[in-house]
Amino acid sequence: MLYREAGQFKASYEEDQQIFPIRQDRVGMAVLLAFFFLAVPMFASQYWLQAILIPVLIFSLAAIGLNILTGYAGQLSLGSAAFMAVGAFGAYNFMLRIDGMPFLLGIVLGGLSAALVGVAFGLPSLRIKGFYLAVATLAAQFFIVWALVKFPWFSNYSSSGVISAQEIQILGYAFTTPESKYLLTLAVVTVFALVAKNLVRSTTGRRWMAVRDMDVAAEVIGIRPMRAKLSAFAVSSFYCGVAGALYAYTYLGTVEPEGFNLDLSFKILFMIIIGGVGSILGSFLGAAFIVLLPILLNVVMHSTLGSAMPPGLGSNLELIIFGGLIIFFLIVEPHGLARLWQLGKDKLRLWPFPH
Repeated sequence: MLYREAGQFKASYEEDQQIFPIRQDRVGMAVLLAFFFLAVPMFASQYWLQAILIPVLIFSLAAIGLNILTGYAGQLSLGSAAFMAVGAFGAYNFMLRIDGMPFLLGIVLGGLSAALVGVAFGLPSLRIKGFYLAVATLAAQFFIVWALVKFPWFSNYSSSGVISAQEIQILGYAFTTPESKYLLTLAVVTVFALVAKNLVRSTTGRRWMAVRDMDVAAEVIGIRPMRAKLSAFAVSSFYCGVAGALYAYTYLGTVEPEGFNLDLSFKILFMIIIGGVGSILGSFLGAAFIVLLPILLNVVMHSTLGSAMPPGLGSNLELIIFGGLIIFFLIVEPHGLARLWQLGKDKLRLWPFPH
């Protein structure tokens, strides 16, 4: 009843091609953005802003980048954290070595640096695919982290390799509080998510999906697989690079290679699997699931078992339950949480007679 399309007519191609063509979606998105931009900074605690919401937003952006490559272009990658590291160190060095470099331009340049590296490591995709390509991107993960550690120039010759990120300033305003960093992260993620949503609906996105579904047939109808695959690697790495810069500046406050290890790459991969491969919304749902579920399990186990739980058992139980839930979701709904949301919307359209 509340999600009916009856009476909503499209009078032009522009109206038919809107990102949110249904009025209820537009209103719901406006309400959701107003809630996160206005209500959350007013009522959320510093812990929720700094330790939960900011990492959820950053991981959502990185998951969107991986989803573009894996979900829409069909190229499996295990080097997302490495491209995040390139973006973080790129932004740090641009801001360090160029006087007066604006922060937003610095993270964009860091993302472009990650895009160039992504294209270089995406070249094997022209010859190999599937798990063989995953191994090639896994090599990128190890090589990039090794290079950042081996060459001290990237960390400004820091003896420990851990460097403090510069202060964030935009138009003379310093972003030092959790509220300001949260709003900055939310604004950047919102803009890039809308761009990605529009990009996958464009000619470029259709080329990616054609190559994903059958690259030989795509080449027959005039699509160049090399251009499609390398553009997917470039855009995906750019998104991961921007996410890495935000991860270093608005969340950690430090730039270090060990913060972008292989575990982070697997975590981002799990996000798109649980949230939904080939879905922008699924990137947000998967990031929220991966970040919030361990916290929820920790709180529940300590509140129920308390001191009766042996030391070390709690963390192992969290991993067991977490892995079991991942397997459960993959079996029950292999298309992820975004598919459950889509099914709910389809039933609302036919209510009170859902099929």
